[in-house]
Amino acid sequence: MWLNPEEVLLKNALKLWVTERSNDFFLLQRRRGHGEPTGRITGLLVGALDTVLDSNARVTPFRILLQVPSSQISWVIASGAAIEEVNKHWDWLVHNLLHSLSVFENKEDVASFVKGKVKGLIAEELRGRQAAQEEDPEKFREALLKFELHFGLPSSEKLVTYYSCCCWKGRVPRQGFLYLSINHMSFYSFLLGKEVKFVIPWAEMTRLERVSTGLMTEAIRVSTRQRQREFSMFLNRDEAFGVIGQLADIALRRLLDSEGLELDRVLQQPTRITKRILEEQAIREYVLALFRLPRAEKLHEVASCSLWTPHSRSHTAGTLYTTDSYLCFSSREEGSCILIIPLSEVLSIEKAESTSLLPNPVIVSVRTKKAFQLIELQDRNELVESLNSRLRSIQWKQSMFRSRKDGKRSMSAPTPYYTFYYDTGFSDEEEKEEQVLRNTVNSEALMTAFHQSQPGANGNKVEESDSSAQSMEQVKEQLWEDHFLEFGRGVHMFRTEKIQRLVAMGIPESLRGELWMTLSDASSELESHQGYYTNLVQKSMGQSSLATEEIERDLHRSLPDHPAFQNPTGIAALRRVLTAYAHRNPKIGYCQSMNILASVLLLYAKEEEAFWLLVAVCERMLPDYFNRRVIGAQVDQSVFEELIRERLPELAEHVPDLSSLSSVSLSWFLTLFLSVLPFHSAVCVVDCFFFHGIRAIFQLGLAALEANAAQLSASTDDGQALMILTSFLDQVGSEESSCVPSSPPAALETSSSDADVPAVRHTNITDLINQSYEKFGDLSVRHIERLRCRHRIQVLQAHEDTAKENALRVVTPDVSMSPENLADVYDLFKTEHFISLYWGDSSSVAAAEAAAWHHGDSGCSYIERQYRLDRPQFKSLYGLLVPWPGGSNQHADTLANRTFALLDQDRKNLVTFREFAGWLDTLYCEELNEKIRLLYRLHIPPALTESEDDPSLMKSPLMSTNRPLYVNLPSDVEDEVKDYQEQLKQMLQDLAKEKEKDVEKPLPLMNQREFIQFCKTLYGMFHGDPEENELFQAIATVTSLVLQIGEVGHRGHSSGSEVTSQEEAREADPTQVAADDGNGGGTSSAAESEWTVSYAQILASLLTEQALVQFFEKPLDLSTKIAEAKEKQYHQRAGLLTLQQRTS
Repeated sequence: MWLNPEEVLLKNALKLWVTERSNDFFLLQRRRGHGEPTGRITGLLVGALDTVLDSNARVTPFRILLQVPSSQISWVIASGAAIEEVNKHWDWLVHNLLHSLSVFENKEDVASFVKGKVKGLIAEELRGRQAAQEEDPEKFREALLKFELHFGLPSSEKLVTYYSCCCWKGRVPRQGFLYLSINHMSFYSFLLGKEVKFVIPWAEMTRLERVSTGLMTEAIRVSTRQRQREFSMFLNRDEAFGVIGQLADIALRRLLDSEGLELDRVLQQPTRITKRILEEQAIREYVLALFRLPRAEKLHEVASCSLWTPHSRSHTAGTLYTTDSYLCFSSREEGSCILIIPLSEVLSIEKAESTSLLPNPVIVSVRTKKAFQLIELQDRNELVESLNSRLRSIQWKQSMFRSRKDGKRSMSAPTPYYTFYYDTGFSDEEEKEEQVLRNTVNSEALMTAFHQSQPGANGNKVEESDSSAQSMEQVKEQLWEDHFLEFGRGVHMFRTEKIQRLVAMGIPESLRGELWMTLSDASSELESHQGYYTNLVQKSMGQSSLATEEIERDLHRSLPDHPAFQNPTGIAALRRVLTAYAHRNPKIGYCQSMNILASVLLLYAKEEEAFWLLVAVCERMLPDYFNRRVIGAQVDQSVFEELIRERLPELAEHVPDLSSLSSVSLSWFLTLFLSVLPFHSAVCVVDCFFFHGIRAIFQLGLAALEANAAQLSASTDDGQALMILTSFLDQVGSEESSCVPSSPPAALETSSSDADVPAVRHTNITDLINQSYEKFGDLSVRHIERLRCRHRIQVLQAHEDTAKENALRVVTPDVSMSPENLADVYDLFKTEHFISLYWGDSSSVAAAEAAAWHHGDSGCSYIERQYRLDRPQFKSLYGLLVPWPGGSNQHADTLANRTFALLDQDRKNLVTFREFAGWLDTLYCEELNEKIRLLYRLHIPPALTESEDDPSLMKSPLMSTNRPLYVNLPSDVEDEVKDYQEQLKQMLQDLAKEKEKDVEKPLPLMNQREFIQFCKTLYGMFHGDPEENELFQAIATVTSLVLQIGEVGHRGHSSGSEVTSQEEAREADPTQVAADDGNGGGTSSAAESEWTVSYAQILASLLTEQALVQFFEKPLDLSTKIAEAKEKQYHQRAGLLTLQQRTS
């Protein structure tokens, strides 16, 4: 196979290779010992030496070298395991390249030419391998070549798939091809001599929807911030719509929210994405959501089969899904029968004898001495072998964990860590008790010791209510026990519609913790992580961070009226759970509403169980909900808004703006209705959530809106709609709340102390839940996941719009350019950042993405997304927007480097949008003196350095007007003055912000070398101008005048005017005093006698020439320059990156 050319210094080192064929430019070599009669021993020796000395020959025994006459360096360009394969490559070289190489006069050009050809062959092979993965390789190869030809994007812009369709331009359809790649969707059409082509980056897509209007039947509409595009006449519109949505979702998550959203490992490497991977990813997302599995689970097999269901005494047809750690089964009708079997619970997976009644059976045995039978499995042997391999791996890990655990137990102290304290009173030594409770993990649910009850006015009524509630609990417990006998108990019980009815009634308190653990499968996590929570508590308690501060602030706001959280025991348990989770998952840390959720979990589950339930909710059941930007909750809000339009069209018709209703629902999703429903009713909702996931919240929300549809339709404003929903939810009761005169927490329920107010209509939570299942139970997980994929695009783009508005609001007061131009410059700035993410190498991509996040002082709180450009990105944008030519390319590049150094005020090798916009505003919108001032600053330090070849070197610690003076100090002194330097830097930054714009800050003097560079820049700026000759004459006059002024000043120093010059220099920059003091008398004398001119002298000289004044005061059209930059930016950068990739 062809290889990327790699240097070999010695062509025949130690005689390890034998040359079989050769000519002037190529050698075909065989590894010594291969194919010889004595090859057995010789081959072993040479192989050992190859491993040590020559990495190119470790695998293949044949290779082809490119050699240049009279050179000791050769390049390996091909290798192979068989002589036939290498001979084909040799023949190709001889017939296609050898004759054309003799025409090169410079033999070094031969190597470059051949290496370029070989890289082209490798790229062709890669295309072929990619095409081979598609359904029709030849057609895909042809489409790939057309894609590269039409759009000229870099080779790293991988084509994923393509579709034949029409793009509508007004009422005219243009038949062509839609190409979908990893970063863009591109369309090309050529009909009747008219060419139509365009490229839409996924990062600019704001909405994706299906439309059917007029001539466009079943069309796909893609919206950006500038326009809409409609595509129709797909052979398979649903497939195309799904792939477009997937690619846009993946790209936006990778580009816009890489810090917050988790992405599959395969998707984090865009060049590996294929249509097949997208299909697999869609199934994986569906499986994770349906069975609420850990996000890290990888899907392995999907197989149709039938499962023996004892409760129905028959086989149920469905699909088997296998992942790293689970066997999952779902019936054909989603939700009618679900089975989840963690592999950690499995003892064996065996094939049984196949019969006509039981074809291809597989028996799965679990620890509870139960077995599950699967039949009609295709590829049964491969499936069982794969499952057993993963099962053995899990069992080995479990045995190793147990052995380590036993070893630690034998060495540990006999005192148990788990101790149970429940002291409901408050002693004088409350602080000591609190300290003990902080580090003591509770071994029982808080509800066992703290019951929420309140004596009523009539004690007999309370007793009657208590007995009624107890009898109701007993009835529920019996129903569940009967259900366990029929459907099984534990995580691998059959989940059917019957359990749905039981959950809707409310799970009995005695079983609630167990069933929450079972239904969420948090029990498996607990079982496989024994001792994890204990160690986490020990590590996290006592540590201080932003998360712990927020936790302490919210501890006493969590169910404040519940007795469990009026006691140090409950507060300490809540603190431990929240702090441990913040320590486990720093990306989430702590988010408001987690305290309410954790409080309820602690009431019904043991403390360690409550921790794993919180893990299940935050990381599996509500992914991306609990972070600084609550992306997941906002996505579900947007999905809920669309579901209102789908399921409640009459309400949507009367309330055109549904955003107010969906915004009300944010607390519903974040707290699972715990913050809006009475306590006992809200807990029933949590029961449903653990059984059905987020689907239960969507259904209940739709049911609540439907119950109040008439009043909401008649409401006149958002406040009235909010009051209608709040009053409705406040009176939703349960059997428990109607029997037990409880005192719901003030934080969760609106106080109803006015007993004289007539009671509003009462709704039972069980009835409301049943109504939600009856009317909206057909809402499927698959449908929700598809909606989430599309609406995540809108939510992420809304955050981008907010970030843009914030950036423009900060910059607008400091610039004079129009708001439209400023917004366009921001878009160019942002696009430059994205281009690096599209096609840069892995290191530049990681650096660019890290630079895009602006961190708070704590370092862990993401304030906002803020784009910043590094040096190559800035230079690219500089070349597009600078108003004057810079002379030679080399000098223009030098000026770009100086400008970057000047704008990089904090020396992080990054330029912010504010700094960039200020620079551009000076060039286009400021007066003559400000433009000259900027040019002056570009030719003094820190912009101009002593080593222009390496802009990062700052050899001369000269004074600067935009940052404090930096002087090299001994290491021990650096540590002592570090704080002072930071304070000084902050003071100078604050002063720079507060200074008025019209107050000019004195600039350092310019020496002769710097002035020569200044003149060189001016000559370059005038090149190509219509008044070029007059400008050259004017600048020659000015240069002569300034040189004379400098010479006079220089002579003045030598005749005794040193003091005056020194005072002037110190007045120009007070920090020169520090430099003088540190450099000693000798250096100071040299500085005094140096040829220098001031900014004022240069400005005054320039003003004497009218041609120069007119040039700098001539209005510049920024709008036109921006429009040109938009046209050039993409393909200019694409071409540059393509060139870099070919030469690397």
